[in-house]
Amino acid sequence: MEIIINGLKINYIVMGEGEPLLILHGWGSCAERWDKITKLIAAGNIKVIIPDLPGFGGSELPSTAWNLNNYCDFIEQFVINIPELTKDFYLLGHSFGGALASKFAIKHPQKIKKLFLVAAACIRRKTIKKRFLARISKIFKIFSFFPSYDIIRRAFYKFVVGKSDYLQTNGVMKEAFLRVISEDLSQHLSFIKVPTVIVWGDKDSTTLLEDAYFINKKIENSKLVIIPGAGHDLNWRTPEFLSQEVLKEI
Repeated sequence: MEIIINGLKINYIVMGEGEPLLILHGWGSCAERWDKITKLIAAGNIKVIIPDLPGFGGSELPSTAWNLNNYCDFIEQFVINIPELTKDFYLLGHSFGGALASKFAIKHPQKIKKLFLVAAACIRRKTIKKRFLARISKIFKIFSFFPSYDIIRRAFYKFVVGKSDYLQTNGVMKEAFLRVISEDLSQHLSFIKVPTVIVWGDKDSTTLLEDAYFINKKIENSKLVIIPGAGHDLNWRTPEFLSQEVLKEI
């Protein structure tokens, strides 16, 4: 399905019947990659709604580099324009989508029945690697006119920086990525007052398990569920377990 939000064509999926659950995917993901989870949860008499966030999947790119506030404003408008979301609903966010869901829950607690934070990237430590990544990206821009620029840049990130979502982004989304990872929600999590379920894999090397304990401590009305042996991509690796946990709490 498609809808226009603030001039952007947005692709989204609606599946199932029952109480609405809005899912916000992670950076570099899209609604299609949540297909198995969507089907499993929808089979439990839940109406699942999952958009491709602007810049991902079938949705259009923003004209400028967005930050977390811009994405939160987008969710506000999306919710207003989707009939199933006009009343309160369940909200699930994974990774970057978890940070976005947290921010939305702080701003609009009256809209949320229950919040699900799945490997949520709410804690953004200012590590040496991140500072280095921000600086090196600026340097690479200076030499972008070189014929072999793209090949050299990719080789550098692959062999020197290592795995990073930054490498997978293009155009305006590169700057958006740097803006998003610069915002740490550590000191704002205590403002989340809605019932919250935190789901984490104990082998997650992207958002560390210690973050899950920290979030659980900060959010007063929260419950922590740890999936043994699971990593970061819970929607890919353990869709049955994740969907069961969600349905158990709805």
